[in-house]
Amino acid sequence: MTTPYYAVIFTSTRTIGDNGYGKIAEFMEQLAKKQPGFIGIESARQQIGITVSYWESINAIQDWKQQADHLLAQKEGIANWYDSYTVRICLVEREYSFNRTS
Repeated sequence: MTTPYYAVIFTSTRTIGDNGYGKIAEFMEQLAKKQPGFIGIESARQQIGITVSYWESINAIQDWKQQADHLLAQKEGIANWYDSYTVRICLVEREYSFNRTS
């Protein structure tokens, strides 16, 4: 990824049971990948869930937040899937990495 870019960090604790979460989460990821300005996504879940999505601009993030299907998923999340969540939006100015297998 070419810096600078934006990262949306979504951390959450889930309610008990799937309640349709898995299917919608997969759909949201596929939908996000089609959005203008989308760069990538990484996700992990143990006691808490952490999903980081990467975007070219604040405008791309705002457009994704207001996307119709995403709005419905947000409402469903509050009603059925999350005990809590936090969203953080960050400007990534620099990055570096290590990969033994490359």
